[in-house]
Amino acid sequence: MLLAVAVAAAAKGLQAGLGWPAMLLALGLGMLLVRASAAGRLTQHGVEFTAKKVLRFGVALLGARITLEEIVSLGLTPILVTVAAVVGTILLGGWLAQRLGFARAFGTLTAGATAICGASAALALSSVLPKHKTHERDTIFAVIGVTTLSTAAMVAYPFLTAALGFDDRAAGLLIGGTIHDVAQVVGAGYAVSGEAGDVATFTKLLRVALLVPAVLAVAWVYRAELRAEGGKAQLPLPGFLFGFVALVALNSAGLIPEPLRLALVELSGWCLVAAVAALGMKTSVTALRQVGGRAIALLILQTFLILGIVLGLLLLVG
Repeated sequence: MLLAVAVAAAAKGLQAGLGWPAMLLALGLGMLLVRASAAGRLTQHGVEFTAKKVLRFGVALLGARITLEEIVSLGLTPILVTVAAVVGTILLGGWLAQRLGFARAFGTLTAGATAICGASAALALSSVLPKHKTHERDTIFAVIGVTTLSTAAMVAYPFLTAALGFDDRAAGLLIGGTIHDVAQVVGAGYAVSGEAGDVATFTKLLRVALLVPAVLAVAWVYRAELRAEGGKAQLPLPGFLFGFVALVALNSAGLIPEPLRLALVELSGWCLVAAVAALGMKTSVTALRQVGGRAIALLILQTFLILGIVLGLLLLVG
């Protein structure tokens, strides 16, 4: 954890000198330290803790940046885009997987991870899918795959929004509506601007909120197979989402003193930069090769699918 914080401090220092986004600098520096992060068991646990727990804590604290008035000003567009993207990606992504010869459960797993919240969604959906002989390997592939593609999107999508001439609001909607994991959404959004980061975070958390109904729906669809196995589905609740909502409510009501609010925003920034650094320190591209090129192609196609849906809707509504 201290190593990730040190990388975050270095990234912030370089940002001050070079003017580059701290998130991208932290990601790059973290990826240079992959070997160091795997040097010992204690270090691995610290990196994992920072990439997950510290990240969620930082995302929850982002609620201190946002008010209900700002959310209402966005209108219904983020909600409509988010629901359409999630439902469309799960249905079309699952259909695409079957056309490519994969089992229905594998298509549901990868499409759901792509559509909702990356690795967290993969683990949640995995708990309610039938446990076939390659179940664990498929789950690990989905986690590694969406994390890797999400990292690539974190670097590429800010340039894409600039090339498309999107303003900060549209850029935030595209980033929050398409990138798989929360950490990379935050990194890409705030790499564009503060406003884009706020919109991206809110849009992404709308997708995270759909995790619960999505897991329940998948459990219902596969209920016969699960009953035959005698398995029980576990439904993890995204606690950081509730923390984010609580802080938005408190901030909107003016119940957070300004010095405390600024301190929470600053702490959130440090948590997120450290989490992105840890994410870079645990990113493994080579592990994808163990599953096969066809599965990698499927995940890439599903990633382009959600990008196409969100981009098409944004262009449609102007």
